[in-house]
Amino acid sequence: MSAPPPFGYLFAGIAVADLAAEIDWFSRLFGRPPDILPNADEAMWSATPSGSVYLVRRPGRAGNAHLTLAVADLERWIADLAGRGIEPVRTETVAAGRKLVLADPERNEIALAEVPL
Repeated sequence: MSAPPPFGYLFAGIAVADLAAEIDWFSRLFGRPPDILPNADEAMWSATPSGSVYLVRRPGRAGNAHLTLAVADLERWIADLAGRGIEPVRTETVAAGRKLVLADPERNEIALAEVPL
C-alpha cells in the first residue's frame, strides 16, 4: 500500500520574461484571464481542484519550463485552441495515450496529455 500524498496543494511555476505576453497566451490556453494577480510579477490560474499554474517574472530563467496537463478529450482541445490562436508544435503518441505539445511565446513547453482519467 502506498503512503498518502504528503502535500495538500500544488503550485506549478513557470518563469517568464515578458509577463504581459505570457498572460495573454496563458489566458487563451485556459480560456479565461488569470484567477489571481497577487502582485506585479505573478499571475495564477486554477488548473485542478488542488493545483494551480502560475507565471512569475524571472527573465534569467525564462523559456526552460515543461508542464504537462492531463485532459480527457484531446481532439476537443485541439479545436478549441485553434479557435483561440494556439497551434501545436507537435502531437506525439505515448504509451499511455496521445500528447499535444504547445510552446508559449518564450518557448516553454506546455503539453496536454490524453490519458485515461
